[in-house]
Amino acid sequence: MKRFSGGDESRVVAVWLWLTAALVFAMIVVGGATRLTGSGLSITEWKPIMGALPPMSPADWAEAFEKYRAIPQYEQINAGMTLGEFKGIFWWEWAHRLLGRLIGVVFALPFIVFLVLRRIPRRLIGRCAVLLALGGLQGLIGWWMVTSGLSERVDVAPERLATHLGLALLILMGLIWTGLEAWNGEDRSRHPVGWSRGAAVLLAAIFVQCLLGGLVAGAKAGLIYTDWPMMNGAWLAPVDWSRGGLAFLHDQSLVQFNHRMTAYGLLLGGTIYAVQAWRWRLAEGLGAAAFVLMTALWLQAALGVATLMQAVPLGLGVLHQAGAAVVLTVATVNLWLVRRSQPRLFMSGPRSRGL
Repeated sequence: MKRFSGGDESRVVAVWLWLTAALVFAMIVVGGATRLTGSGLSITEWKPIMGALPPMSPADWAEAFEKYRAIPQYEQINAGMTLGEFKGIFWWEWAHRLLGRLIGVVFALPFIVFLVLRRIPRRLIGRCAVLLALGGLQGLIGWWMVTSGLSERVDVAPERLATHLGLALLILMGLIWTGLEAWNGEDRSRHPVGWSRGAAVLLAAIFVQCLLGGLVAGAKAGLIYTDWPMMNGAWLAPVDWSRGGLAFLHDQSLVQFNHRMTAYGLLLGGTIYAVQAWRWRLAEGLGAAAFVLMTALWLQAALGVATLMQAVPLGLGVLHQAGAAVVLTVATVNLWLVRRSQPRLFMSGPRSRGL
């Protein structure tokens, strides 16, 4: 495949950004496991520095357990839980938070070093600074999410969970894109606007679908209507509209319905996109990227159906969340490749103008 280059590149910076992206991907996977095991509320305090250390003595464990026993989740769902069982959920949440701290260190320290050594291309310094700020904001949003389940609810608010997941995915996309920019140098070509627009719309739709998946997870909508393609024998199960617009965030039937319908739309759009890429015989690599994206979409949809019909077991649930991050990654790379393609690489004629 043709290497895109225009100077102003740094491959060591690209590797650093992709390593951080791999850690963010791991964070998303561990976050999914934390949610599915009901572990997210096991640590009831936010201590960015001191919280890196787990309880170190029986007294520390007893104190942490006592704080957990004071929240509604314990009283209404886990009453009678033993200290050993509490440790099981505690370690998931602690690992999730520790991984977040690790990502901060892995990103922030090399960023400072690269700045001092002037290894980061000047045009990417601002982008890296924004990614660092978003990482800090993610910690705050994570705690904002947790607080929604500490007083009146027995779990976190779905819209806050979707926000937390969405920002993690945005950071993942930003790291991958900026890494590609650092590896290949500045783009000095004209962009094939039409085709680029289609790839961008597809990426945006996949991101929206990930947010809808976050709402499904937050509302525990995957635990009801586990038949497919119908929902308890109907295309749309009864919706409680008494809460008005909040039904789109909290009503289990509507949330699951929206996630299903968007998936169907993505399958159709992704398939059309890949077929058109083949018909127009795009530059080497671009048609392949389109078909990889289409394949990822179909595999993720099949995994989603299997996860739903099995009532979201831990393994399938984690795999489905990881699959969402993989699909989004493929779509991000696909858009970057399309935007970096030279217009002359496309077939001439009316069909080359794009989507």
